[in-house]
Amino acid sequence: MLEMEEPMAEQPLVVVVTGLAGAGRSTAAKVLEDLGFFVIDNLPPKLIGRAAEHSDVAEFARSKLAVVVDSRSGILTFSELEEEILRLERGGVRTLTVFLDADDRELVKRYQENRRPHPVEADTLEESIATERKLLSDVRGNADVLIDTSELSVHDLRRRLQDAFDAPSPRPRMKVSVSSFGFKHGSPRDLDLVFDVRFLPNPHWVAELRPLTGIDGPVADYVLGSEVATEFVDRVDELLTFLVPRYVDEGKAYLRVGIGCTGGRHRSVAIAEELGRRLKKSGTDVTVRHRDTNL
Repeated sequence: MLEMEEPMAEQPLVVVVTGLAGAGRSTAAKVLEDLGFFVIDNLPPKLIGRAAEHSDVAEFARSKLAVVVDSRSGILTFSELEEEILRLERGGVRTLTVFLDADDRELVKRYQENRRPHPVEADTLEESIATERKLLSDVRGNADVLIDTSELSVHDLRRRLQDAFDAPSPRPRMKVSVSSFGFKHGSPRDLDLVFDVRFLPNPHWVAELRPLTGIDGPVADYVLGSEVATEFVDRVDELLTFLVPRYVDEGKAYLRVGIGCTGGRHRSVAIAEELGRRLKKSGTDVTVRHRDTNL
């Protein structure tokens, strides 16, 4: 279905790691270092290009550089970041921006636990977070990879980053993540595309199917046995066939697709599994996850 260009391993790559204070930037930096990146922490935006130059990235001596840019070195604006990124790309260096986010309640909890001051000064911690969130809104909106760490453990975040950057290249195969979830437990905040499958017949109301999940054959057969379910998966498959090459043309390397039903145990799981199976069969680099099957 999706045909991507073969990776050219030599083109240099600069990954800009940014986001809200407390959302996991330090963990992300460690993961990227483990993946072979040369990592520079707490770098002012205007020095990104200079860091790439002095790290010999453009000369291919070191092909993978990650820089952590955040509020410790002054509030980052999208115009500042865009200027440096354009300068790098004009020099033949590919860039990706990773934005780490988390909800306000989780950020407050993390700061209260570690008792460290927030880098943005305000009367209260909540006001500091709100100010930083507003100032970084454009950066967040233009990020290539958005990761919400509100419900992620350190190990979950590591796996997410490994999925996105285990084999970076100048023009990678699009990495697609298909995740099932239940709307009653809240929608994930870092999805690119969301499909609601609550219109499908619900196995929850079938006594013998209720204890099972969409991974189990009887539930999958029940959900996918209807003509409307088959047509839905066909149409989503066709949509991704159309969208993914165009996202790649725009430099996007990672696409997160969410499939939601009421509880996240039956319909969304079965559809996510079927969609993942089709994508894998067509050669797409896809990972399937189920957030709420154990709830």
